[in-house]
Amino acid sequence: MEIINLKEQHYKDVSRIYLEGIATQNATFEKTAPDWETWNKGHLEFCRYVAIEGNEIVGWAALSAVSGRCVYAGVAEVSEYIAGQHRGKGVGRQLLQKIITDSESNGIWTLQAGIFPENEASIKLHEQCGFRMVGYREKIGQMNGVWRNTVLLERRSTIAGL
Repeated sequence: MEIINLKEQHYKDVSRIYLEGIATQNATFEKTAPDWETWNKGHLEFCRYVAIEGNEIVGWAALSAVSGRCVYAGVAEVSEYIAGQHRGKGVGRQLLQKIITDSESNGIWTLQAGIFPENEASIKLHEQCGFRMVGYREKIGQMNGVWRNTVLLERRSTIAGL
């Protein structure tokens, strides 16, 4: 498997994988994948990756800012999605480890992830990669008329002197 920078030409496959995650109803509150321009504006310019196996994009990961305030410039939220038939094969771990390493090189000192508690595999993966639970957000948003909770995880940089 190869991990490369996510480019606009990859977005058709990125969007397809995102829609697979949306369909699980345990990956995001979103109901549809945005167009490229909206997605592009919502994510940092660095740390955008696709995982490729053979000629197929099998997963993606990217960071978004958690705030526009300058004091939070080193805090980013992780998004990571793996194609259904490739889950459980280590793709997510490789993408998340790449995000961790490269985010630190780009001045990120804290990575955050908000995960539905039902998504136990994602929580476990993040914990195995050094994230820790820092909160539990009850009824933080509605999905299809049902209030949903999220687990808030974070990982502090090991090189930022925290």
